[in-house]
Amino acid sequence: MSFYSPEFVTCNDEKFKVLITKEEIQKRIAELGEQINKDYKDKKPIFIGILNGAFIFLADLMRHVSIPCEVDFYKLSSYGDEKVSSGKVTERKDLDADISGRHVIIVEDIVDTGLSANYIKNIVDRKKPASVSFVTLLHKPESIKYHIDVDYVGFEILPQFVLGYGLDYAQEGRNLAQVYVLDED
Repeated sequence: MSFYSPEFVTCNDEKFKVLITKEEIQKRIAELGEQINKDYKDKKPIFIGILNGAFIFLADLMRHVSIPCEVDFYKLSSYGDEKVSSGKVTERKDLDADISGRHVIIVEDIVDTGLSANYIKNIVDRKKPASVSFVTLLHKPESIKYHIDVDYVGFEILPQFVLGYGLDYAQEGRNLAQVYVLDED
């Protein structure tokens, strides 16, 4: 199988270069899966993927989870077609599963300001789960404005705009197998 992973890519007339390779991503996801298997070995968690960005990360993570579990999705938006958050979260799809009394693992593509993660945490908490944890592929600790505990972090990155591996720029670039950053050169 071939993956779309060029060294440079142009998206919406801007040039991006590789920040995290597909090999680095896959190695780290395997490590996250192993840790989750240990931490939840007798709990049967439900993974909640935050659409659209987390769907690729969640799919790959599930390939490394060997414990009984379920998957559901919640869709929200705070970026629209821009490179910066609008500061407003819009709900697009609610959960289908009843998570009351369940161990919930929320799967994010990126925790940037913490706005979306904080928003979803508040919604999930109202549904009375047994526990809630977060796993994110990317985390920008320097950008946090809304505190949220992230239990499993793939990569900490600087506060810069990224693209690929599920993350988009005006709905483009999700299909890239690597994470890219704006090429300022």
